Amino acid sequence: MPVGAIIAIVVIAILLILIALVWGTYNGLVKVNERVNEAWSDITVQLKYRADLIPNLVETVKGYATHEKAAFEDVTKARSAVMSAKGVKDTAAADQTLEGALSKIFAIAESYPELKANTNFQELQLQLQDVEDKIQAARRFYNAGAKELNTKVKLFPSNFINNLFLHFKTRDYYEVAEAERAKIENAPEVKF
Repeated sequence: MPVGAIIAIVVIAILLILIALVWGTYNGLVKVNERVNEAWSDITVQLKYRADLIPNLVETVKGYATHEKAAFEDVTKARSAVMSAKGVKDTAAADQTLEGALSKIFAIAESYPELKANTNFQELQLQLQDVEDKIQAARRFYNAGAKELNTKVKLFPSNFINNLFLHFKTRDYYEVAEAERAKIENAPEVKF
């Protein structure tokens, strides 16, 4: 076989390998980005579902504890903040506020045994617990996808291909607020 033919075959093989590498990396970045978008959508769907349950919960508790107006207003404001939040960080902060406001409502319910026994209240509590579990799972799924995308966007050769064709940005993680993180990291000491 002539030397020119061998060189041509080697050049074509190298070009095919490079095309396959670019193609695979490009498609991999697109897939991971879509997975992160899907995960974020899952979070927003669950947050909306929870937000839709809250007015029913507030009305049920109001029937027993009409004098707790400030707690009801806090929940309403926090719910509105979650629904209007833009981006991961704003949503996480608003969600943290809503969780705190909801805990006040459940603390109020503890003072009213007849409310705790109300089947409507019990059903709402179960639905909220279920949606909280789904939100936690969606957050973990989102953070895993964000980690994978962030890694691909930063590592070579995918960073080169991303900068050349796609321009995907790294994603923020859905994290616990700094104040809450300090509480978690500095758990109370239990002594007997």
